[in-house]
Amino acid sequence: MLTLKELEAREAHTLASYAMRSKASRGRQYPEPEHPYRTVYQRDRDRIVHSTAFRRLEYKTQVFVNHEGDHYRTRLTHTTEVTQISRTLAKTMGLNEELMEATALAHDVGHPPFGHAGEDALRAAMEKHGGFEHNAQSLRIVEVLEQRYPNFPGLNLSYEVRESMYKHNTAYDKPGVTSGAETYHPEEAALLEAQLVNEADSIAYDNHDLDDSLRAGIINEGDLEKVAIWRRAQAEVWKRFTDIDREITRSQTILSLLNIMVTDLLENTTRKLEGLGIETIEQVRAAKEPLVVYSKEVAEEKRELEKFLFQNVYMHFRVARMSRRANRFLHDLFVEYAEHPEQLPPKFQKWAELQGLHRAVCDYIAGMTDRYAQEEYKKLFYPFERV
Repeated sequence: MLTLKELEAREAHTLASYAMRSKASRGRQYPEPEHPYRTVYQRDRDRIVHSTAFRRLEYKTQVFVNHEGDHYRTRLTHTTEVTQISRTLAKTMGLNEELMEATALAHDVGHPPFGHAGEDALRAAMEKHGGFEHNAQSLRIVEVLEQRYPNFPGLNLSYEVRESMYKHNTAYDKPGVTSGAETYHPEEAALLEAQLVNEADSIAYDNHDLDDSLRAGIINEGDLEKVAIWRRAQAEVWKRFTDIDREITRSQTILSLLNIMVTDLLENTTRKLEGLGIETIEQVRAAKEPLVVYSKEVAEEKRELEKFLFQNVYMHFRVARMSRRANRFLHDLFVEYAEHPEQLPPKFQKWAELQGLHRAVCDYIAGMTDRYAQEEYKKLFYPFERV
């Protein structure tokens, strides 16, 4: 049986010199005794998995709302895919796997219902009341809103997991978080583990949104012939298989795309770290440029794919209709609660006294699943619905 000291000693022996070691953590906001058989990041991971906010991700929209079909990604399956890619990256590069796993599992717990349309609705509603951004809300959840322990609010995660959430930044997530800036030292670059989770998030988005869009019939393989990285991935599949049906070809091409991106990211990040002579955590934090990079070719191909997805998927009339409907839906909920707060559950009426009405309404709506939001809408606006 391995003790905490033995697990930490194993990290010291096996992890890369620039990896974040559990023993070197800056600790928790509220001091707690260590667990005898689990590292700090293992405990963070477990707390996230057992949180209410994490479970709710199962019924939160990624791109296609739940009733569109059972096989489309949800916010939970997206998170699972980000975590899987993150662990692959961590293991290959000798980084802290539990830290990356915890960061990946927590990165979207603050996402509201109905995907980015829900975030747009809450951002507009909170424009004059402190704003809304799902990365900030994720931090708010793990620091304040989860109530599972008697001696502190939130989950009391380690500094490094919270910092990594604070500094999460992809083409889809532009934090703009202002609260907590001093706590999380914005002058310091994110840990390599955090930077790689950022890219795992982006890779997962690109590939599963492409897969779901093909499945939904919003785009087809012919549309993708103009996208260089798709052509390359498909050519690799045809080299390996000569007689497979269309659905398997599509699935194998998505897997080939994933492999191209992940392999290129690993090889070029390793090359950059060696070229800059990065050997320590201090050098990582002092870096003035991203250390996690693709080759020029794959970076350009990835941007081309994302441009294609934006123009042909996210702006498609079916997705646009879903997004506008969800935006109006949450806007109406917010206005009704804000104008008539007596309709809020007692817990959130008390929360409004502590946090302010608009922030409490925002916290309530952001925590909803798609299904729960729909039920609340019926209770508020359908005259014969049971309340």
